[in-house]
Amino acid sequence: MERNRPLHILQVSTSDSAGGAEKAAYELFQEYARRGCISSLAVGQKRSQHDGVFEIPNDAFRGKWAKIWLKAATPVTRYVQKVRGAWRFRNFLVSVGQPDRWFKKIKGHEDFDFPATRHLLGFFKPSPDILHCHNLHGGYFDLRQLPILSRQVPLLLTLHDAWALSGHCGFSLGCERWKSGCGSCPDLTIDPPLIRDATAFNWLRKKSIYARSRFYLASPSRWLMGKVLDSMLLPGIIEKRVIPHGIDINIYKPGDTYKVRAALGIPREATVILFMANGIRNNLAKDYRTMRKAIALTAVRSHQRRYIFLAVGEDAPVEKIGNAEIRFIPFQRNPKDIAGYCQAADLCIHAARSEVWGRSITEALACGTPVVATAVGGIPEQIKDGETGFLVPKGDAEAMAEKMLLLISDKPLRQRMGGEASKDARKRFSIERHAGDYLEWYGEIIARRERNQGGD
Repeated sequence: MERNRPLHILQVSTSDSAGGAEKAAYELFQEYARRGCISSLAVGQKRSQHDGVFEIPNDAFRGKWAKIWLKAATPVTRYVQKVRGAWRFRNFLVSVGQPDRWFKKIKGHEDFDFPATRHLLGFFKPSPDILHCHNLHGGYFDLRQLPILSRQVPLLLTLHDAWALSGHCGFSLGCERWKSGCGSCPDLTIDPPLIRDATAFNWLRKKSIYARSRFYLASPSRWLMGKVLDSMLLPGIIEKRVIPHGIDINIYKPGDTYKVRAALGIPREATVILFMANGIRNNLAKDYRTMRKAIALTAVRSHQRRYIFLAVGEDAPVEKIGNAEIRFIPFQRNPKDIAGYCQAADLCIHAARSEVWGRSITEALACGTPVVATAVGGIPEQIKDGETGFLVPKGDAEAMAEKMLLLISDKPLRQRMGGEASKDARKRFSIERHAGDYLEWYGEIIARRERNQGGD
């Protein structure tokens, strides 16, 4: 069937500006538009001013009673970040308007009460040719609509964490209960957290939803795809592929280190080590304790150097460890600013307890900065051990410090690894390759659907 208009791709994501998953969806959205597609992005929370980004209006579809209390809560919202306890008062007002949602939350049920989801496709003209969903948790999407949406339009789901496989958590930290039904959850605080253990109920509800759905599934890492094969997702999957995430290699590229340091106020002669994560010290998926211990060991064993550790992703006072200085830098939304910190660093470290795909690792590699990271999750698929960086065992600060010191003391090795890292990232992790892989798959999916429908 010959097309008389460009391909219309509708993506769904938590936001258009936040962590790695949101960035991946937004950058694909931009790249599709650059290639002449009709590119739309529906989000739970819109932060950009882009006309093609649409905030899903769930509250507009709620009942009259709920709207009254939502209106009462609106003035309080502006004080949530300023006044202690304001968010509790706002949540109280919202709960009064929606007691059923509040009761389910108290019971530990995951919240799927987002009524605009059932109208999602109707918000866009022309109708989307394909629906590409990213993280469906985050308080904006009714997962119960998945079977209906997947019958209306070809639906592709990209996993960015393991939430879809479990009764609540985005990463399981070694727990295997997600394979057989959850229940007796060892840690309800893992994001997204629950008040009470209803993980078995949540797991069964998701299993039922997936069994009634038919969708295509992508994962950025072979590691996560391996978990999918043991999960309740499997019955709903038509086809699955591993498609590594990409970044804009025209932004993330090697730069003039000393020029960038001058602009950032970083001494030219310092040894600069970078680590990046959203909420570094309290991020359960990351391992700040191991990184801090590795920093301390490195500083002690090479005390003649001046070390500056750039901790990008949290606003906190400067911390001193002997001759080392940890500078905390707030979360950065501008890719050029992130690239600048990567270009200023001699090397990057990344310790994690769980990691599907470390975007900050890819960013550093693309900028020609070798990375020392723990060999967990999908990280070994990003770093070529001994070529673009080093992999160390999880929680092993000694091993991390050893590899850090090797790179610090051997400049030719560091430069050689950095050059190989940049070259490898340009080849494997560009947004052009990322979007191209999806567009090729979209074409195959749509052609298959048209054949099955008899070409009409």
